[in-house]
Parts: sequence; C-alpha cells; structure tokens
Amino acid sequence: MSRKSYVFTSESVSEGHPDKVCDRISDAVLDAFLAEEPEARVAAETFATTNRVLIGGEVGLSDQSKLKEYMGSIEDIARACIKDIGYEQDKFHHETVQITNLLHEQSAHIAKGVDSAADKDEGAGDQGIMFGYATDETAELMPAPIHYAHAVLRRLAEVRKDGTEPTLRPDAKSQLSIRYEDGKPVGVTSIVLSTQHAHESQTSADIRDIVEPYIREVLPDGWITADTEWWVNPTGTFVIGGPDGDAGLTGRKIIVDTYGGAAPHGGGAFSGKDPTKVDRSAAYAARYLAKNVVAAGLASKCTIQLSYAIGVSKPLSIYCDTFGTGEVDPEAIEKAIGQVMDLTPRGIRSHLQLNRPIYQRTAAYGHFGRAPDADGGFSWERTDLCDALKSAL
Repeated sequence: MSRKSYVFTSESVSEGHPDKVCDRISDAVLDAFLAEEPEARVAAETFATTNRVLIGGEVGLSDQSKLKEYMGSIEDIARACIKDIGYEQDKFHHETVQITNLLHEQSAHIAKGVDSAADKDEGAGDQGIMFGYATDETAELMPAPIHYAHAVLRRLAEVRKDGTEPTLRPDAKSQLSIRYEDGKPVGVTSIVLSTQHAHESQTSADIRDIVEPYIREVLPDGWITADTEWWVNPTGTFVIGGPDGDAGLTGRKIIVDTYGGAAPHGGGAFSGKDPTKVDRSAAYAARYLAKNVVAAGLASKCTIQLSYAIGVSKPLSIYCDTFGTGEVDPEAIEKAIGQVMDLTPRGIRSHLQLNRPIYQRTAAYGHFGRAPDADGGFSWERTDLCDALKSAL
C-alpha cells in the first residue's frame, strides 16, 4: 500500500540559470529553422560560460545549400535571448558576449533512420523510453511541488522585468518541500530560495523582505505556517550569477523540465530538438495522454510510458499505471490509447501540430502544466481527448 502522509520536495530554476540560458538559445535556434521550414531537422546544443556562448549541433534542410544563408542570424538570435533574460553583467552582457556558431549538416545516417523506416513510414529519430504523468492534486493536473516551485520563480521574474523589484537579477533557484496528508498536498514545510541580486550590501534578510510577499502570493492560502522553515539566500551574497558564476549547458535540467522527480524520466532532454526526436515529441504525447486520462475521470493519477526504436515508426510498447486510482483496468487504457491517437512520430507531430516555432517559450518554468496557446504552443496540455478515450473503453 502506498504512503498517504509524507513530505515531497521539488526544485525549479529561473530563466537566468546558466543551463536555462542554454536551453533558451537552443530552442530559439530551433524555432528559427522551423519558421523557415516546418520539416527542418534540428539538434542544437549550447554551452555558456564567462563572456562566451558556443552553439553546436546538426541541421537538416530540404535544400541543404540554404543552411549557410540562415547561419548569419544565429548570433543575433542568441543575443536577443540573453537580452530578454536580462543579462547586462560586465562578464556576461548581451552586447559583448563572444558567440561561436558551429552548427553543421545533420548526419546522413541519422537522417536515413528517420526517412526510411523499417515499416515504410517515418521512423523515430532515436531509440528511447518516454514518460508522461498527470495527477489531480492541482488544477493543472501537475504535482504540487514542481508546480509551485515554478510559480514562485515566474512571479519573481515578472516583478524583476517590469521594474517593481529593480535589485533582483536573472539567476535564481527555488525548492519547496510540501506535506501530504491522505495523499493530498496541504502545506509547505520548507522554502528554499536563492536569487541573484544587485548589491553586495544586501543581506539574506534584505532579500527575504523582497521575495517573501511574492512567495506568499503564489502559494495556496494556509500552506505557509509558523512552522514553515525559510532559507533565503542561505549562503549570503549572490551577486555574481548566470554563466559568469557557473557554466551552463543545454539539457541538464530534465527533472525541472518535467515533473520535479514525482514521476519516472526516460533520460532524454528536450531543448534544441525538433519533433522528429521522440525524446521530445513522445514525451509530450505521453503527458497529453496521461493528462487526458485524469481529466476524463478514469484515474486520479496516471503514468504513461512509450518506447521507440530508431528507424521504426510504431511504438514498441505502451504502458499505463494508475497507482490503484483507476476506474478501469490499466490494460484497457493502454488499448484505448492505441486506438485514439496515432503514436508514430509523424502521427504525434500531426495530432499535436508540433512543426511550428513554439519551443522557445518552453525553455523555462516547465514544459508541462502550462495553458495551451492560441498559436499551438503547449498543445500537449489540451484535454480534448477525454471523450474519445471514454468511447474506446
């Protein structure tokens, strides 16, 4: 029998975290190529450190001769990302940072695996396992610890950028330990918040005075009590931040990007990868399916696993776990899933309309639990599959 009372912790990092700077640039590069060619194949990676940004990876276009034509805009894209995030430090400034672009053509062998599937349809871009998860403990059907850890940092970014809190700086991390009773989140036992700030004279107490009202604003009423522990900038001064303080790399925050450790993870990162890469598209599909299972009332908690082989279009397996909360047998849900959605790479891209420049916005504050956008962004957060799932059971 699973535990009903416990404390679970998740962390988030801000858009100014070094790894998130890199995720943002990689996804901005991806969006730029998809805007030019929706079927573009892109695997962009970014590395950032003091005064340096290095972009590498592969690009496949229908007319590969156009790659050189598009390459000139990559530096401008990176600088625009850094500027929007808010970096104007002496050793990491959007105007002066040195940017090196090493993007090149996609491997012909990888392209062949996608183009010439063993079963005569578009194949998966790689092998792998992908997980999706949903739970009814928040309105967004996300685990509460990661949902509210993101919410704290999003709110602090808003007041930093609009000038309300001019001494906050881009690099920040949050961590919430949430107490569960009878399987439901009911309060916060500890709050950890470290945020970059402007002046060395600012103490941890000064920073807490700034951030505490916003933290209280985004957390549910009654969750913060006299027993809640606060750890705000626990090491003191945090003026040097971002890639100048610690190097960043695309794809290192995969747990932050997904469910905060509350669900399994297949190990593949998302940012910089076009949707032929099932690391990304199938993880989105698995979240979409799990969310619709919960939204349809078929379970209060659901994990979906999909698996793929490079060059093979159909998933090798579909697995569902409802943790004993299901109204129907998980095997029946597995069969229904295969009936209501084409889970080939092309089927996923078509169903969720993934061949669009919609990825830069996913690079911070989580890929899941966000409201679907009118232009197709976060399409995997829709709950439009509920009736089809019920009918298929």
